[in-house]
Amino acid sequence: MSQDNIGVCVGEASPTRVTFISKAMPASGEYVSLEYDGRKVLGMVEGVVRGSPSISEDILDPEVVEKILSYEGEDEQYLRGNIRILGDVESLEIPRIPPPPGTAVKKADVEVLKKVFGKGGIKIGRLLTSPDVEVWVDCNKMLTRHLAILAITGAGKSNTVSVIVEGILQLKGLPIIFDMHSEYVDAGFSGGVKRIIPRLNPLYLSSQEFRLLVDVGKEAHLQERYLRRAYDMARERIGSGGRRDFISQVTRCLEEIRDEEKEQTQSEKKALIGVMNKVEDFSKKYKGLVDPNAGNLLDALEQGKANVVDLGQVDEEYADVIVSHMLRKLLHLRKTRAVPPAFCVLEEAHILAPHHRPTLSKYWIDRIAREGRKFGLGLCLVSQRPKSLDPNSLSQANNAIIMRLVEPSDQRHVQQASERLSDDLLAQLPSLNIGEAVVLGLMTKIPALVKIDKFEGKLGGGDPDVVGEWQDTYRKEEERIEREKREIDDLYGGMDDV
Repeated sequence: MSQDNIGVCVGEASPTRVTFISKAMPASGEYVSLEYDGRKVLGMVEGVVRGSPSISEDILDPEVVEKILSYEGEDEQYLRGNIRILGDVESLEIPRIPPPPGTAVKKADVEVLKKVFGKGGIKIGRLLTSPDVEVWVDCNKMLTRHLAILAITGAGKSNTVSVIVEGILQLKGLPIIFDMHSEYVDAGFSGGVKRIIPRLNPLYLSSQEFRLLVDVGKEAHLQERYLRRAYDMARERIGSGGRRDFISQVTRCLEEIRDEEKEQTQSEKKALIGVMNKVEDFSKKYKGLVDPNAGNLLDALEQGKANVVDLGQVDEEYADVIVSHMLRKLLHLRKTRAVPPAFCVLEEAHILAPHHRPTLSKYWIDRIAREGRKFGLGLCLVSQRPKSLDPNSLSQANNAIIMRLVEPSDQRHVQQASERLSDDLLAQLPSLNIGEAVVLGLMTKIPALVKIDKFEGKLGGGDPDVVGEWQDTYRKEEERIEREKREIDDLYGGMDDV
């Protein structure tokens, strides 16, 4: 075997897969090249196993194994694995003819890999198996074909989001982060952060969004009817030049409905009183967030900055309405080209688009996942619980950055949603270290195991220093006790002098 060769093809092969044996130690996920039929083909090593022709599973005596090893050493051991053929080096088209047995397997040339993953779009990291090779992704295909970033807590999702957002800012784009835990509000992005406080003017809400916030369920038909009627009356009056405090107008309209309808049944009276109470509760619950003087939230967006919608201090129902409202408006505005193309990052996507229950956000996430490509509106679904994420929305994300996932149910859910995730790449997920990821999809020419770059700016959301907080609070308490002791001593000491 030539010194440049790391193995040789054996057995039967298909145009997409071949088995090889080797004396070297290729890593799973490493890129190799094969030359046959006048072409050079790129492949990825998968499913590597190590064995010995003399030491089989039938040997049950450790002393026998030791004697065989002392006689043959490690030179007689072999490695066997599979190669997934990725395509011709030049065009990355899958060849129609499989490689013949005996075809030499070589390590892929670094210059070839640099060409495949070469500069253009957004740099996200370097190949795990070839650190000299930078990995760049196609921003157009990432935005129009959507992206999912999936991993357990602490695996590096927030860092990955920040690296991508920073890349978008370098391209003068419009990233919008729906920040469920206020992680990005002080991040050090090069273009700066535009923090958007989610103060709502109910005037801009749809009737469905308003109904959800007021907590009138779909099954409460009478309450829904009265609320919708008051909603329509209030909008009409404001549109005719009436007072712009939408909640006050809705309350006044409900009172008028109560006074006008003299012949109400007991259930109708109860429903009307109930919806009036819910509108009042709504005003108290979201005091400080609902502002009749607030403008349209989308007017605050600024191209070239990281637009962070800070949802860290609101409940899930309010966050659902905010996200739904902004996604709905963005899709409408993109259809008329009234705003630039945008990339929406949805943190905790399993809360906004859960698997087994409807939400307003889920509807618009699914809608944009299906229609956004045509209008330049992209989604990035970020979640540590893929099995709890709506599979329809996830399957529409044709790009994925999958970091460490340990739970088998999460792995299966991801694999079902992504046909590009092979069994061998799936098997890699539990062993990935922090910041390492499988990168798949149309935004990269071939699948890759990548070490994601470290975001250089400040980023919140990391694990708290619990021990440090304990020590700090304990120290402060001791200082307080000592201070009080000194004050008492000074007081009584002064009295003794008297």
